[in-house]
Amino acid sequence: MKRFGTRSRPLLRSLQRVPLAVLGLVFGLGLTGCVTQGSHQEVVAERDRLQSETTRLRERVSLLETSNESLDSERAELLDQLEDLRLARTRLEEDVGTLRDTKETLSQSLAERERELAARTQEVGHLRGTYDKLVQELEAEVASGQIQIEQLREGLRVNVAQEILFPVGSANLDRKGVSVLKRVSAQLAGLPHRIEVQGHSDNVPVSANLARRYPSNWELAGARAASVVRLFTEAGVAGARLQATSYGEFHPVASNTTAKGRARNRRIEIRLVPEPDAGAKTAGSESRPKQR
Repeated sequence: MKRFGTRSRPLLRSLQRVPLAVLGLVFGLGLTGCVTQGSHQEVVAERDRLQSETTRLRERVSLLETSNESLDSERAELLDQLEDLRLARTRLEEDVGTLRDTKETLSQSLAERERELAARTQEVGHLRGTYDKLVQELEAEVASGQIQIEQLREGLRVNVAQEILFPVGSANLDRKGVSVLKRVSAQLAGLPHRIEVQGHSDNVPVSANLARRYPSNWELAGARAASVVRLFTEAGVAGARLQATSYGEFHPVASNTTAKGRARNRRIEIRLVPEPDAGAKTAGSESRPKQR
């Protein structure tokens, strides 16, 4: 036993760095008194294996820690993305609500426009019928150029030369003028439009005798427009729909330098204008000639 103890001291010092399990194995063998060269090699091999396993496990732990840190980072990034998606969803829901409101508004507007279009289509049909009837009723005057009839975008315009309505220098309708205007009023009475009667003149000043009653072309053109309005009222056209206006010499349709041009400028214009509450444009819209 004494001999064993002396020889085993270097071995014990070399085994101090191996795991306890190996030391236990060595001491167990020593106690049996049977330590051989093969046993020593087995112990060394086991020590090396355990050290290798320890290193591998440490590397594994390091990898797992690194992986865990990466997962934490990915988790934080995913949480940020989730918050972004939540905010985006909230914005989309708000946009959907806005679009829904817009759709409802547009649907209401479309329905209103469709109603307006239906009413407008019906109105245009009535105007077209009135135009055709006026042309038929006044065929001779239209053919001679004494009357011009135009269908406007939103109404009608009837230009009547003053020569077939009034004697020279007078604001009283003559017999032919009464006949013409009664035929016109018969076609206008059933329409819902406002009727504007405009008096126009040339630029020749009124004569001295006439000036005592009509100081200028303003008064003369206005008196003639008023005579037409009065006849329309007597013929059954509602007075609330009628308006008499004087433009004097300031809206010519031809040059006042010739007798023919001045004759064209002396005229009565009868315009059918949509009522203001219908939201329509004025009868001054562009027109397309409808003359025969």
